[in-house]
Amino acid sequence: MKKLLIVALSLALMVPCANAKGKKTVHKPIKIEKQWKNYNPGTIHFYDKSPEAEGSAIYHTIVKDKDKYIGENALRVLQTLYYGPDDPNVKHIADIHYTVENYDGISEKSGHGDQVAIRYSTRWIENCFKEGGKDKLDYETRGVIYHELTHAYQLEPMGCGHYDGKSPCWSFIEGMADAVRLSCGCFEQDFQSKDRPRNDEKRKWESGYRISGYFLYWLQLNKDPEFIKKFNASAAELYPWSWDAACRHILGDKPENYVENLWKEYKTAIGD
Repeated sequence: MKKLLIVALSLALMVPCANAKGKKTVHKPIKIEKQWKNYNPGTIHFYDKSPEAEGSAIYHTIVKDKDKYIGENALRVLQTLYYGPDDPNVKHIADIHYTVENYDGISEKSGHGDQVAIRYSTRWIENCFKEGGKDKLDYETRGVIYHELTHAYQLEPMGCGHYDGKSPCWSFIEGMADAVRLSCGCFEQDFQSKDRPRNDEKRKWESGYRISGYFLYWLQLNKDPEFIKKFNASAAELYPWSWDAACRHILGDKPENYVENLWKEYKTAIGD
């Protein structure tokens, strides 16, 4: 498996602070499974590079214990991607360097191997707090960290391009990140919600981010309750990897399980 090296912007770039202003259901964090509670997701190193920023002060009011907050959300990502700590595919991270700083963006992940770096914008924190208050900011902050930590722990499909904004590899990486965020409750799980993009027929299931993420989540709800885990594992089990090969590998090699047919069934089911 090659090392995954990406700088990935959170999908929050495309949605306004989790649809704040009282219109958003704020889901509580999902429970951490017993088998993961004593697992070490990596040593947390927290840095505040902009202590003078208003967003920095706000962040510290919602995140009292940084190590616990980041570590527990990392476990929620891991349990969504893998069967347990003994899963042979689990990616072991040594260090997570998490930075809050004043920059023009939202959040991004960088690093490779067992070293991960994530930064989070104080400007985005300020904007979200003004729109939705403490609860909505916590909801958005968890959603962003789910997305970025998925990039830290997910597998990388091989033989299907690179992280270039258009390849199957790219759509797997970004689609999975939002599927995990959605599964953990930090996008609306109602397919009629404004969080789910509409009418994307240009690239369909390979559009990445929420378009791919909602499709993966629907497959988990309707085809296999462990679909996201199996989809992640398919990156280690298939070469060359493709969306179609992964779906048939997981659900069975039948025409109804070809990805194009699954996509048609999904679009019909959700009313598009």
